[in-house]
Amino acid sequence: MQKALLTAFLGVIGLLLLFPVVITFTNSLMTEQELEINYGVIGKLTEVTSTGAGTFVNLKWVPDQVTLEQYGRLLVYTPKYLVMFWNSAGLVLPIIAGQTAVAAMAAYALSKLRFRGRDALFLVYLLSMLMPFQVTLVPNYIMADKLGLLHSPGAVILPGVFAAFGVFMLRQFMLHIPYAYIEAAKMDGAGHPRIFLALILPMVKPGLAALVVLLFVDYWNMVEQPLIFLDPLKQPLSVFLSRLSGEWGTAFAASMLYMSPMVLLFLYAETYFIEGVQLSGIKG
Repeated sequence: MQKALLTAFLGVIGLLLLFPVVITFTNSLMTEQELEINYGVIGKLTEVTSTGAGTFVNLKWVPDQVTLEQYGRLLVYTPKYLVMFWNSAGLVLPIIAGQTAVAAMAAYALSKLRFRGRDALFLVYLLSMLMPFQVTLVPNYIMADKLGLLHSPGAVILPGVFAAFGVFMLRQFMLHIPYAYIEAAKMDGAGHPRIFLALILPMVKPGLAALVVLLFVDYWNMVEQPLIFLDPLKQPLSVFLSRLSGEWGTAFAASMLYMSPMVLLFLYAETYFIEGVQLSGIKG
């Protein structure tokens, strides 16, 4: 009975979470005229009709006429969308590659190497991770200005590469690896570089996959950092979407294409992602 109730509860939660995605998808297939009828009153909700009734949005699930017009208009007649899409890729991919590499090496040192001050150093990592990123915006801005990186992608990429979250997550994962494996590798003549590359990395593949998915979602959706550090022409797609207003068809189609990389990445790495999150102890 309890299992059935839990399943039903989780099913309802899942449907609620899927509701915005389904609405976005179905509305992206509507014609511009139908979207204008359904959403053209947004911003005029305070208007009152002659009968005294308010004006409301007509939320529809199924389009009267299915069309790909909005996607064609977005991809053909909105070149700014494609530019910002590649801007997003140019920011997110280096951050993921850099932070994954740095975090893996730092996590290995903080979990398997024994040196004085190791725990204190990890505490510093934790403190930096607990601080809201808004706290570090001003120091990062000053540092980027001093290094001549302001208004360039490096002003966003470098802080992302050296963020603490990846170190914390992979360290928690590596703590589950018995130290006896490392001692056995040392007896066979392996040094730390070989142990790290040939032994540790293959064993933490689920953790790496989980980290890549979480980092992609986080940095694909970033808005504040690009707004502050980058010129308008270098800003990512997340900023472009926040500026869409009144163009309902373009907004729905752009939102669907914007979500697609995250969904595809999660589906591809789903098994590794779930295993990695479970073993690392990260909770949402």
